[in-house]
Formats: sequence, structure tokens, C-alpha cells
Amino acid sequence: MPNRTPLLLAALALAATAAPAADDHAKKMRREHDHDAPVASPAAALAPRQPVVEEVAAYATVGGKRVVGLLARPKDATGPLPGLIVIQEWWGLNDNIRAMTRRLAGEGYVALAVDLYEGNIADTPDAALAEMQAAMKDPARLAENLRQAREFLRRKDTTRVGVVGWCFGGGWALQAALDLGDHLDAAVMYYGRTTADPAELGRLQAPLLGLFGGQDEGIPITGVRAMEAELARLGKDATIVVYEDATHAFANPSGTNYQAAAAEDAWQRTTAFFERHLKAAPEPEPATAPQPAPAPAAQP
Repeated sequence: MPNRTPLLLAALALAATAAPAADDHAKKMRREHDHDAPVASPAAALAPRQPVVEEVAAYATVGGKRVVGLLARPKDATGPLPGLIVIQEWWGLNDNIRAMTRRLAGEGYVALAVDLYEGNIADTPDAALAEMQAAMKDPARLAENLRQAREFLRRKDTTRVGVVGWCFGGGWALQAALDLGDHLDAAVMYYGRTTADPAELGRLQAPLLGLFGGQDEGIPITGVRAMEAELARLGKDATIVVYEDATHAFANPSGTNYQAAAAEDAWQRTTAFFERHLKAAPEPEPATAPQPAPAPAAQP
């Protein structure tokens, strides 16, 4: 049996290094949501474009604990559909995330809203900070949650699968794309935590759409541009959009930071991006040109 001790020690060292940065990031999110509340934003008030059906879905078991989310799909759809993993904001899997999941299902997807807080929902910024800090102490648990979400959708006979998330969920949408490799087909991150580490971004295989606010002090524009430059250097299929006047959480389903112009444009970009990468038929293989017949051998 191989000796996994070096790998375990390396993982523990990485976790110890990443923990202070994660805690600092969570505190930045707390400042961005000062005086905020998880009320429904206009994004969560819009009805799906077509009727959908939904069910409570026990999609994972992590550390022996059953994890429950929301599964929604078009009511009248027939045949296999593409799937979407929908990742909560820092407030948790609340009614507003469920509403956005229905909206996404109405665009023609089997949409699964995951629960990275495993049943907990925050109703104040301080409570959200505590939930986010607790979740980020065990990133391997969050990664396993999302891995099982992908497997759950695979068992639902989905075709391609994408991921989308906002805020805390935006960072984990990117992380899911890095972790799951070619098991994901598209990723959209709304103002999530960025990285410019070439070793991390080198693992990205899915096309990426990143949507950010130019006035977001929690996700600094310098970090966004650094990630954009590294993705370009690595030759990744990535599009980064910055709304120069937008602040953090400008498109959140929950909260009071909603900015209509940026949010509505971001939604159109999101749906077009998923349409292109999850629904479009694959390009046909180029036809092989017929090879000329060999010339007859010369007669003596």
C-alpha cells in the first residue's frame, strides 16, 4: 500500500497556510454586507420563463451527514436536459436562492441548488460571517459536497453540466471547475474569490465567465485583473466582465445591494453563456479528405 503520509502532511500544510487568507476573505465579505439583510432582491422576484416542477433532493452524504438541496426542472420537458449546480450566497440556501434555481430551471435546465452550510441559514451579517467561516475551515468537505452534486446530476441523465454561484458561491463555482476538471462543461462566477495561481488555474478545463463589480472592495479589481491575465497567459477559455460602477453583490438573489443595469446585463450574459456551452450541438468532426490512389508500379 502506498505511503500517503507525505500527501497528508502537504494537505495539512496547505490548509494551515490557506486558513488565515480564508478568514480574512470572510471578514471582507462581512464589511461588504454591513447593514445588509437577506431580503429578496428583484432577481429573486421574477418568475421562470416556463413552468417548472421541483422537489427536495437528498443529493449527498458528507461526513456521514445527509445533505439536502432543491431540484427543479421544466415541467413539460421531454428527454435529457443539461444540468446546473447552483451555489448559494453567503446567506445560505434560503428562499431567494430557491427562486433563482427555479428561474434557471425555466431556462431549460435540471437545476440543483446545493447546501454548503448543510441546513443552516443566516439572517444577519454576523450570522452569515459565522456560517461562512465555519464552512471554510473544511474546504475538503465543501469540495466533496460539490463532487457528489455533480454525480447526482449525472444519475439524472443530464447531458452537459455547468455551475453558477454568487459571492461565497461564486468563489466555489470557480473552485468546483478547478476540482472537477472535465466533469464540468461551463462555470459562471459572480464576484467570487479570485486566484492568480498558475498551478490552480492550470487545472481549469471548463469555459469560465466571471462577472465582477469595479467598486467591489471585498473582491478587489487588482485581483480580478491578475486572474484575467493569468487565464489569458495559460490559454484558457475565460471571459471576465467588470461593471465599473457596480459594488459587491450587485446581482445577488438576497440583499439590498442590487443594481439593476449591471444585474440584468449579467443575467443575459449568463443565460447566453450556458446556452452556448451546455445546449449547443457539438461541432461535427471535419471530414477527412479522400486520399489519392497510389500510382501503379512501373513495369519492367
